[in-house]
Amino acid sequence: MLQSLKEKTGADKLQHPLVLTVMLILTFIIGIVVAKGGFKIAVAFLFLGPAIFYVNRLFVNPVVGIYSIMFMAFTAIGLTRYVQGVPLGLSIDFLLVITIVAVFFRNFYTKLDMSQINRDIVYLHIVWFAYAILEFFNPLALSRTAWFYAMRGVALYPLLVIPLGFLIYNRLRHLYGFLVFWAIFSLLASLKGFQQKYIGLDYAEQYWLNTVGAVTHIINGQLRIFSFFSDAGQFGAAQGAAGIVFAGVAASMKRKGDKIFFLIVSVLSFWGMMLSGTRGAVIVPALGGITYVILSKRVQVIIIGGAMLALTYVFFAYTYIGDSNYTIARMRTAFHPEQDASYQVRLENRRILQEYLANKPFGGGIGSAGNWGQRFSPQGFLANVATDSWYVQIWAEQGRVGLILHLFILMYIMFKSFYLIMAKVKAKELSNILGALLGGFVGIMGAAYGNGVLGQMPTGVLLYLSWTFMFSAQQLQREYDKRIEQGVSPWAFSHPKDEVEYVSE
Repeated sequence: MLQSLKEKTGADKLQHPLVLTVMLILTFIIGIVVAKGGFKIAVAFLFLGPAIFYVNRLFVNPVVGIYSIMFMAFTAIGLTRYVQGVPLGLSIDFLLVITIVAVFFRNFYTKLDMSQINRDIVYLHIVWFAYAILEFFNPLALSRTAWFYAMRGVALYPLLVIPLGFLIYNRLRHLYGFLVFWAIFSLLASLKGFQQKYIGLDYAEQYWLNTVGAVTHIINGQLRIFSFFSDAGQFGAAQGAAGIVFAGVAASMKRKGDKIFFLIVSVLSFWGMMLSGTRGAVIVPALGGITYVILSKRVQVIIIGGAMLALTYVFFAYTYIGDSNYTIARMRTAFHPEQDASYQVRLENRRILQEYLANKPFGGGIGSAGNWGQRFSPQGFLANVATDSWYVQIWAEQGRVGLILHLFILMYIMFKSFYLIMAKVKAKELSNILGALLGGFVGIMGAAYGNGVLGQMPTGVLLYLSWTFMFSAQQLQREYDKRIEQGVSPWAFSHPKDEVEYVSE
């Protein structure tokens, strides 16, 4: 009977008595389980089919996992305002683990080419993660639970995302897909911000504002827009990065449709950045723009770009034009920090931390400052001194040793990427696109001085994947050349067999 079943195909198998019997038994069992378990079990079974389909697609093509991670990086924190009591932030951890498992199962019968992760940037992050592990034993740390939660965004996510990018997400089609995905969600983020500004908050956003957010998001009676991000600071910096990245991409792309789409996203992203009221976000397009202009290696672009940046600086720093508009007036205060009371408070907090950390080269332990410190060890000294800056938080939690190591890694990535794009990428279109990504990274590095944005979601994941593309510059250049030789668009979603094989850089 089993042999005859194997010989049949398609709908005929569903008519076999054995199959019908199994289906009847399963239906009976599911009915009993749902009757006893109630509504929650019924909902679980309802999502069981799509979940099975998703896992199947993920194991067939692990790149699905990368897009899933980016999706949750954008939406998880915003969803917590609507779904209470569910640790959606841990979904990123789950997706990272299952994607790694999918990569190994996908290559179960073939040897996985691990040479693709034999790179300096991977080894640097292994060292950084090892230092984070040592911080678990920091005698000054008051909460090991806080270490677990805080360590993920600081050291674990880059250690997992970067090798995944090199293994399965380092082709031209992936770069294009990455840009489109980022652009779509940046567009949605701006539209959500416009809704909050010009239409009003929904019930969940209003509840969050009333219970938690008003202290930092109502300034002089004006709402700082936060979209579906954790806060206005993260929204402003992320949109500033998106604005400069997609301005560069729009200027680089040859296809007219791409130019128009990315230009629209860039303009709306900058608009969203302004509405956030995050003054430190202004540094993102400033530094990012300077980086992109230099990498363009075109005199005309350097002159025009330099003139635009200079005029923007003069507009904010030396004029009072537009001061009647709250958004412009607030952004202008970023150019006069000596007149800003909150900036003086930050300087005082840093003076306090400098005294406290003078004899603590390894800091107070990961998770001892900021939100995690307030949640798990509110009695601790660091939990009661605002860090504000990403670098100040690294310094407070991991000491000057950790800060020096962290800054060395970031500077190494920046200068190595600069070298690869300038010296190794000959195609102008590809060079400028990678230059736009580097500009976004440099801008975020600048913004991280005033806000803790660098390792937060979604900015962290976007940066880690950007690094993989920049460090894959030579491979992308070879693939670009081959596509041009074949008369195929460099951004076509062709089969991987049509692309060049990886060669160790």
